[in-house]
Amino acid sequence: MEVRRLRILREFADRGTVGEVADAMRLTPSAVSQQLKVLTREAGVPLLRQEGRGIALTEAGRALVLRADEVIAAVDRAAEEMVIYREGTQPVVRVASFPSGAGLLLPRVVAAVGGVVDVRPSDEDVTYSEAPGLLTEYDIVVTHRDERAAALKLPRVWSTTLLREPIDLLVHRDHPLATCDSVTPAELADETWISVPEGFPVDDVLVSLGVSTGIRPRVRFRFKDFQIVEDMVAHGHGVALMPRYVSRSPRVARLVIREVRAARLYEVLARPGAQHRPAIAATIQGLRDAAAVLESR
Repeated sequence: MEVRRLRILREFADRGTVGEVADAMRLTPSAVSQQLKVLTREAGVPLLRQEGRGIALTEAGRALVLRADEVIAAVDRAAEEMVIYREGTQPVVRVASFPSGAGLLLPRVVAAVGGVVDVRPSDEDVTYSEAPGLLTEYDIVVTHRDERAAALKLPRVWSTTLLREPIDLLVHRDHPLATCDSVTPAELADETWISVPEGFPVDDVLVSLGVSTGIRPRVRFRFKDFQIVEDMVAHGHGVALMPRYVSRSPRVARLVIREVRAARLYEVLARPGAQHRPAIAATIQGLRDAAAVLESR
């Protein structure tokens, strides 16, 4: 079985349609279909089945995709090493991170491994469950989740925990609670809240606060950007939950919330086997080192 055809099969597993595979790989749909047919003959078992007007992977096809991930990772690792020996060029690693994590981690990572790896960073604002889908375009994805939420366990995704970041309460520096070191959920029952969109990790903690108090938090504003959330608090428009390493404004006070586990976990995602490629391994180590700097603050 040719690696090129295994790549096409993997793209189909990731994208779901022949048309999307053709667009991603700059092929015609007929060329994609032909290569999948050849791969089926090479495998000796049906890899695809008809499903409505489209096609889907059979059980054998899904099994082969898992092996394809391993084969492609090994081939890419070998090719990466040969390019370094032959040309002395830096291997490229594409990294996506959720926006607030990108600002905290990626500048340090680029500085740390920039002489060895050509890191191509980007920010992607998606939910935790959507993050694995980014591996169709990136080598490494940094995502985050509420620490009480179940971790993703997908056969075609390798993951490791990078960092635990506590979530604090932000209030305006003139707020009656601003002089306290910590608060209980009950003390927050009457507050007006500024939060992130529903379904994002920090908002999950706010929902937990509502369960603890028996009172549904009054959320007046929602923003994706933590900087906007903090600015709204700094101008006295409400209180908010904020990951500890993100908050910077001198116009707010940061309090610990007692009785509720409040933190988000940073996770690194990659394709199985890809974490062993030297360039990707170096980039992941750079992420770990950057996380250690944050935790030492």
